[in-house]
Amino acid sequence: MPNTLDDRTWGMLIKRIGKGECTPFLGAGACYGVLPLAPDVAKKWAAKYKYPFPDSFDLVKVAQYVALNYDRMTPKEEILAILAEEGKKPDFKDQLQPHRMMADLPLPIYLTTNYDNLMADALKSRHRDAKRELCRWNSLVEKHPSIFDDKPPFQPTVANPVVFHLHGHDEVPESLVLTEDDYMDFLVNLSAKKNVIPEVIQGALEKTALLFVGYKIVDWNFRVLMRSISRYMEPDMRRISVAVMLPPSAEEVSAANVPESAQQKAQEYLDMYYDSLGIRVYWGTAKEFVAELRKRMDAAAAAGN
Repeated sequence: MPNTLDDRTWGMLIKRIGKGECTPFLGAGACYGVLPLAPDVAKKWAAKYKYPFPDSFDLVKVAQYVALNYDRMTPKEEILAILAEEGKKPDFKDQLQPHRMMADLPLPIYLTTNYDNLMADALKSRHRDAKRELCRWNSLVEKHPSIFDDKPPFQPTVANPVVFHLHGHDEVPESLVLTEDDYMDFLVNLSAKKNVIPEVIQGALEKTALLFVGYKIVDWNFRVLMRSISRYMEPDMRRISVAVMLPPSAEEVSAANVPESAQQKAQEYLDMYYDSLGIRVYWGTAKEFVAELRKRMDAAAAAGN
């Protein structure tokens, strides 16, 4: 069973969504059952490329090993090929499919660290004209045309939302943040360059409640994500945000040498840590969260709230 949010936090989140003051942020867990899992891809690569270290489930580290032994584009091209070959088509008619649920929310901006186009496809399935955009974190991606460079610049709306891919997307292999070097370069360039993240996306990070769906505390994606966007999260003016998090797997706990008796204590500590940042943690799967969110939103609508 998931460890849910308190009623007050649910009420505030639903209120923010209703007012358009919420920005979903999707991670790999939102794609569970549709796209291959990162640990499974890592293990295949570890066997294929004879990765010599024990953390063969860590895709970022295994991808770094592949890049060093071949070149930086090899793991990017291979991960996109795997996603294309092994990915399944989600059922957007299912109201509890995470992307479908997010697409039902009346919001203009969606952010993701995923490479796939599932969020844009889900929005289009709900008759919303979604556009994809990516973060220009390296010199090759900087040359890619941007909808925000138009005159006048594109302004996302509920009818015409934008899906912003912070770590790149599948149409531009050079945009993918995948290896350890990519993550380090991403952070350095984000700090050094002013317009890596467009102003309209910065505004969403600064002025709306963030809803993180499908992350793990141990993910590089989430650790780098929090570091990269923390500058936009003004603590004195922040709205309450929510993170839907999966606890570390038994394999990850074992690799980190964390005894099982300490896991609950660690989770309580993380609850307090993220609470200090204005982030409430829902411990469970993306599907468990969207099921409860839909139920509570339906109840609030029936009550006229």
